[in-house]
Amino acid sequence: MNYRQEELLIFVIARLLASDPAVKHVAVGAASPIPGAAVLLCREMTAGRPRASIIHGEANNPFTDGAREIFDCAGQGRIDAFFLGGVQIDGQANINLIGTTGDKGYPSINRRFPGSFGSAYMYFVVPKVILFRPEHSRRVFVNKVDFISAPGVSAADVYRPGGPKFLVTELCLMSFSSKRKIFRLESVHPGHTIEEVRDNTGFDFFVPEEVISTAEPEGKWLNILRTEVGTQIGNTYPVFASRVFGDQA
Repeated sequence: MNYRQEELLIFVIARLLASDPAVKHVAVGAASPIPGAAVLLCREMTAGRPRASIIHGEANNPFTDGAREIFDCAGQGRIDAFFLGGVQIDGQANINLIGTTGDKGYPSINRRFPGSFGSAYMYFVVPKVILFRPEHSRRVFVNKVDFISAPGVSAADVYRPGGPKFLVTELCLMSFSSKRKIFRLESVHPGHTIEEVRDNTGFDFFVPEEVISTAEPEGKWLNILRTEVGTQIGNTYPVFASRVFGDQA
């Protein structure tokens, strides 16, 4: 079956959300068309669950003062899943959104990025955080991040109901254990190998004896993604929808 890489990633995320009945409200930050489409596809798969709050534009966005309201909602325990990425992510799921140091090391910065904003807060309070970073390379997945914008794990005496559960990339799906402080390879996307994942990852991760191939998109849901969901996400991300679904429906 022919499908785009973006469509596969949408399906991977949609399945993660659909498989957890505790996920009833998912928030998606700005400039996140793939997670946004995944939430909308999940709603089709589960007859309307979860509630989707896509903080980009007006469509599927219930908030009028986005950042403040979403933080309040998360702090009250009313957001069950959220997505975070990073300039760098290391083996303990620490995220760097500040910048990179180059050869000079901390505290110098040779490349500056937007900064942490509310990532650390959401990382602590949202129960199911899915790390999403399409690019899978040693530039992104490093042994140790140059700056910690949001820590992946906390000390035992720190109250923390939230944290990372999964990592989705262009190569694979990994889960994260906060107790063992390590990523586990769950599946490798079609056309890629475990060796390729290892070669492009700068930290150690657990590889079970059997690693499955990521399930490909099913025909029925792929058609719904390209039509109903494509139209919905197009209201928020028209350029993305046109590029990915425009000639697919």
